[in-house]
Amino acid sequence: LGLCNVGVAVNLSLPGREISFTHVAPDHVGRVLAGDGQEAADTVGGDIRVVTQLCGMGRAASLAEYESAGGMAALKKVVGGRAPVATVIDEVKRSGLVGRGGAAFPTGIKWEGAANAPGSEKYFVVNGDESEPGTFKDRVLMEGDPCRIIEGAILGAYAVGASKAYFYIRGEYPTATARVRAAIAECEAAGYLGGDILGSGFSLSMEVRNGAGAYICGEETALFESIEGKRGFPRVKPPFPVTHGLFGRPTAINNVETLAKVPYIVANGAAAFRQFGTEKSTGPKLFCVSGDVARPGVYEVPFGVTLRHLLNDLAGGVTGGELKAVLFGGAAGAFATAKDLDVKMTFEDLRAAGLPLGSGVVMVFNESRDMRDVLARLGRFFAHESCGKCYPCQLGTQRQHEILDRLAAGQSQPGDSARLTDVGWTMTEASLCGLGQTAASAVLSALRLWPDLFAA
Repeated sequence: LGLCNVGVAVNLSLPGREISFTHVAPDHVGRVLAGDGQEAADTVGGDIRVVTQLCGMGRAASLAEYESAGGMAALKKVVGGRAPVATVIDEVKRSGLVGRGGAAFPTGIKWEGAANAPGSEKYFVVNGDESEPGTFKDRVLMEGDPCRIIEGAILGAYAVGASKAYFYIRGEYPTATARVRAAIAECEAAGYLGGDILGSGFSLSMEVRNGAGAYICGEETALFESIEGKRGFPRVKPPFPVTHGLFGRPTAINNVETLAKVPYIVANGAAAFRQFGTEKSTGPKLFCVSGDVARPGVYEVPFGVTLRHLLNDLAGGVTGGELKAVLFGGAAGAFATAKDLDVKMTFEDLRAAGLPLGSGVVMVFNESRDMRDVLARLGRFFAHESCGKCYPCQLGTQRQHEILDRLAAGQSQPGDSARLTDVGWTMTEASLCGLGQTAASAVLSALRLWPDLFAA
């Protein structure tokens, strides 16, 4: 999984190795069964290469390669120089960095909350449970430049006062897991992890944990439950993780892409980071472009470029016909159409257009695609992935799935639009966590854009 840019994809598990097949067609069955596959190649590009400069090589950059590209300079500056924790947090706050996993919470404020929380035992968690359909940027970062993420996590742990870090990776990412483990071992051998890092008196151990494939475990508190060996159920908030997180202790948790930005900020300063993007949406952003485009891939751009630039200039344009729709934010996102091509890719401009930035998913559909089938697949996904803890999501996703499947089969009934709207807003307003609160977002946007699609 996580190969949305090279689909149809098949993973074959053999003793001691995993083989990936990409762009699979029916006449490839013999090759698949023979195990004649190769590592999937990712397209990595964009207008700038701040955090992706070492990605796209088909292998992980070594620690030595990362250091040659300026890596670990921030760690030596802060930890080696025994810089006050407040200066690190203030620099991140001034940069305007917000979470890149979808919630967009200010990173510096999160770290400040965990740093100021009472208690001597604190944790730092890397969220690599990239499970949003259409998202694959974190996989590209973990497989291509894991040392950059690790450096960001060490800086974060130093800032909040954590001595133990967990790197949580979805179970369907065996290559990312192996490469992150190898990078951690390299960092330990070089003295960047372990006891008395760079003679600073600061110690940090880092452990990799794998999920078991549940979409809900991308939600931070469900992820904590998974690390603790429990079923991945989201917790009621408040209390928030910065005071009561992993094992009930103060915890800071950040997305992979978020942490990959931190070394650049600390090494070069907030002003250098803010030169990319806009006043309200600072820095570079990774977008995952997939679907009906010539060059699906991960594209790093400054906030503020248009959707048209992303699709036409970087991804090579729409293939197979005219543009029908773009799904922003993944399954939990919303649809855009050709009228939105000139919208700027910023939090503020997308919000004004009624579109979520989410984790950076840009899934493209040409005019030949049956949107009823697309919606049915979304409904099936959420019905399968609902954890069942709260009734609005548990029951709502099932009812939504039933209606959308009926629609795809050409058996829609009078009142289905009203039922979908009612179920959708009930989940949005009453669900416990973000899964249920966004499970109907794409469907509700489709109801607004294409009401005739739902006619009985």
